[in-house]
Amino acid sequence: MRSSVPARVGTWLMAFVVGGVYGLAGTIAHSFELGWFPLGLILAIIGCAALLMAVRLLTSDRWAALATGLGMMTATLVFSGRGPGGSVIVPEGALGTVWTLALPILVAVVVAWPDRIRPLTEN
Repeated sequence: MRSSVPARVGTWLMAFVVGGVYGLAGTIAHSFELGWFPLGLILAIIGCAALLMAVRLLTSDRWAALATGLGMMTATLVFSGRGPGGSVIVPEGALGTVWTLALPILVAVVVAWPDRIRPLTEN
């Protein structure tokens, strides 16, 4: 059974907002290093991947997963520039580049992943 159009649009908007929160958290935390280990980057990628997979699996809707990913990427884009005080959240370097590229690749993989195969039923 398909849900109504307003309910689906509401789901997509909520997914966009939640994705934006995760994208903002990942954008801020990705540069944290514990010695030589990029702990913030690893946790940001794992957290965003988990959210994307959860949305895709729980809603069975590619569009909801895409809305979540667009929220993440929008937050990264908005908050990765130079701030009004001159501060930069995503500094130039390997961590910033990996975070900027990993997020869209992750979204593309989760959205493009094939639907679960349903077993054939006997008549």
